[in-house]
This record gives sequence, structure tokens and C-alpha cells, in this order.
Amino acid sequence: MCDIRLFRSARMDFETAKTLWKMTWEDEMILNNAAYHLQQAVEKVLKGALECVGVTVPNTHKITKLISMVTNNGANITITDWVDDHSEMLSEWETETRYNMDFLVEKRKLDRAMDEIDMFFRENGIQKELRRELQDEERKERLLSCLPESGRGCSDFELNCYYIMFQKKIEEISGTKK
Repeated sequence: MCDIRLFRSARMDFETAKTLWKMTWEDEMILNNAAYHLQQAVEKVLKGALECVGVTVPNTHKITKLISMVTNNGANITITDWVDDHSEMLSEWETETRYNMDFLVEKRKLDRAMDEIDMFFRENGIQKELRRELQDEERKERLLSCLPESGRGCSDFELNCYYIMFQKKIEEISGTKK
């Protein structure tokens, strides 16, 4: 069932990665922990988008497989070029950072991943600030009309996530396509 919990969890993983990335530690393993949370953030966004189009999400951590499923099922999420091009590296970060004690994420790769995954989140509106599409009051009102009365007092972050869920319905209501 589609709801915003995976998107909220993805955002928390991203914030955790950012906090770890900014810390100064003597042990380079902290970079592995940040990389793991970045991979989890991307994975959860993709799985959340799949759930929103009614796809039963498999038990996988393979970003490449999830991207393919998003593309093949018309999920309302934009896959940035960097995420697509680095999907195998991100998948590797899920297992290697947890189970291979000799594996170390390179700081330069983590630095770039932080920037690129931040852009992926912004592109898809997984942010605290209201996404650009919903700054149009008519579009925002159409989104609110899709929500139950009790859900209309939600935060901008929640509205952004609901937009992922209801964009196609909003376009049908307004007679437009993205």
C-alpha cells in the first residue's frame, strides 16, 4: 500500500548520512556508515514510488533493478543521470559497507554522492520546502482535493510526497500532462 512512510524514512536516511559525512572521526569507517545510509535513502525513494503505482516491491537492495522497475511501471519519480549511472556502486555500498571490514568508501566518491543524491531528492520534491509544482495554488488545491479531510493540514514535506502519489490524478482533473 502506498503511503509516505518510505519517503519519510528515506529523508531520515539522507539526513543521517549528511550528519555522519560532516563528522570528523579518526576512523574512516564512518564514511562507510554514511554511504550505507545514502544507498538506503535512494532505495526507499524508489520503493516508495513503486508502491504508489501499485507494484509489489521485491525484497531487493539492487538499485539497478529498482530503477528498471520504476521505468517499466511508470512510477512518478525522476531518475537523475547520476543515480542511474552509479546504481551499481550504490548497491555495492549496501552490502560491502556492512559486511566487508576491508571495504572503505572513498571520500571523494562520498562527497559527490552527497551532492548528487541531494539533487535527486530535490528533483523529486523529497524536501521540507514545498516543491515548485505545488507553489501553483490551483495545482495545490487539486492535490488537497485528493486527500481526505483529515489529511489536509499536513506539512509541506507531506504534500510533496502526496504529489508523488497523486500527480497522475491531478493531471486528469486538470486535463494536463507533465
